[in-house]
Amino acid sequence: MADFQRSMPDAQPHLARRRGLWSYTRLDAWLLLLILVLCGYGLLILYSASGGDMGYVVRQAIRMAAGFAVMIVLAQMRPQLFARWAPALYVISIGLLLAVLLFGVGAKGAQRWLALPGFRFQPSEIVKLVLPIMIACYLASRPLPPSFRHIIISLVLIFMPVVLIMKQPDLGTSLLIAASGVFVLLLSGIYWRYIFGALAVASAGLPGLWMVMKDYQKQRVLTFLDPESDPLGSGWNIIQSKAAIGSGGLDGKGWMQGTQSQLDFLPESHTDFIIAVLAEEMGMIGVLVLLLIYLLIIARGLVIAAKAQDSFGRLVAGSVTLTFFVYVFVNIGMVSGLLPVVGVPLPLVSYGGTSIVTLMAGFGLLMSVQAHRQMISH
Repeated sequence: MADFQRSMPDAQPHLARRRGLWSYTRLDAWLLLLILVLCGYGLLILYSASGGDMGYVVRQAIRMAAGFAVMIVLAQMRPQLFARWAPALYVISIGLLLAVLLFGVGAKGAQRWLALPGFRFQPSEIVKLVLPIMIACYLASRPLPPSFRHIIISLVLIFMPVVLIMKQPDLGTSLLIAASGVFVLLLSGIYWRYIFGALAVASAGLPGLWMVMKDYQKQRVLTFLDPESDPLGSGWNIIQSKAAIGSGGLDGKGWMQGTQSQLDFLPESHTDFIIAVLAEEMGMIGVLVLLLIYLLIIARGLVIAAKAQDSFGRLVAGSVTLTFFVYVFVNIGMVSGLLPVVGVPLPLVSYGGTSIVTLMAGFGLLMSVQAHRQMISH
């Protein structure tokens, strides 16, 4: 036994895990690879959806590069730093949303942007990331599962920015932001009686929601229920989208050979309805490839959340991942006629600006949680 004990110190250096050079970048290799594949696939689809306009592709690639830069920077920061900044970031976000209502730039009947010299941005996109961080910060610093009082305070923190965004008006984004905060609550382990009670209250409040909706929002719901009622008006988008998806078949008509998209029958083909372009030109196979990439990204995010070292990291990583899933689900659902059209882009595929950087920042948070867990374990 003594000989065995004396041999252990000499063996320990060989048994110790060595950190490779890649670990110093603090980037999750699997998640990074999947994001790169998704971005490349998205640019390919965008080139066809834009009718071969290379300008769209170049601008999208520049925004993706900016998003990657943000992701890399955030991955280097400790998750506790985000928790420390959360209250200040939340207050700033509320201030920006109020500024939108007072000084915002309008387009297509909505006032959602702030204009700065040389560019404009959408503050609601920033809230998509700040809100779950704030709720996670609040709950993680208290006993879990949260008490009824802490749940109510969390809901107040959630619905303050949601109400301001609904006034822009932007119902789709407000619902997605509300979901990102609610996911944190669900992941905190709240009791089922609270969940069932909230569902009952939400169901009872649906008539009230209908009363406060704008006319165009009500029309979207009615069109969802019966798109054929106005085939040349409000129902045109979804009818053409379904036609494009159905005509693609198994393997599609060929890249840049779609009739609905290339002949401009399909509206917003490079933004909200871009997956209809993919379905028409690359068929079910092309759509399944995209869904597989999304599924792998979501799975990796959930693994990172499950292995997080503390409650804050678990809540933030889980919320970011589930919100990403909701983006994918809502966009595909509305394009295929399973959900009302709410103007939600397809992540890293639809042409966009602030949304791309926000998504990449969310991935940076995931990588931060994963990287610093590995540092602690080492």
